[in-house]
Amino acid sequence: MLSPAPTTATVIHQTQKWLSDVIIQYTLCPFAKREHDRGRIHYEVIETADLPAQLEQLMIQCAALDQDIKRETTLLIFPSALSDFEAYLDMLDIANALLKAEGYEGIYQLASFHPDYCFAGPAPDDPSHYTNRSPYPMLHILREASVEAALKTYPNPETIPIRNIELTQQLGLEFMRALLADCYD
Repeated sequence: MLSPAPTTATVIHQTQKWLSDVIIQYTLCPFAKREHDRGRIHYEVIETADLPAQLEQLMIQCAALDQDIKRETTLLIFPSALSDFEAYLDMLDIANALLKAEGYEGIYQLASFHPDYCFAGPAPDDPSHYTNRSPYPMLHILREASVEAALKTYPNPETIPIRNIELTQQLGLEFMRALLADCYD
């Protein structure tokens, strides 16, 4: 028997738990805590599996960021679509092209997260993949000016990915799997 799909509130709660207990707790993104604590992260659950509708939601959320300067960033969460990582990457490529075509290049950028995220290079069971693994497929819309400003205040920002890889490898695969699994509780 299939379990019912999680509610929007549950999906947002699980995503917030991931952000708090994984990303912020282990400082995988040193800039996330500030915006989380200020309540400036918007969570948008996208239920459709229809690619044009997903892309329309991306544009709607970019427009919402244009209009609301208090909203720093948006997480688009796809709980019932894009479970195949390769299909997700295809959508990400199209989404990036759409941002450019709609004049958002240099204004917004996308960060990508997926439950099966896998970087090219490391073995599939390398814990480093967990730097971008999330409870659900997600697109993170970031204000490019904010990213640039944050990077100027952070010493040696180019070391962040290296530090994250080393940290996840020290914590180990089973620990990282359990951390992500705990987000569903």
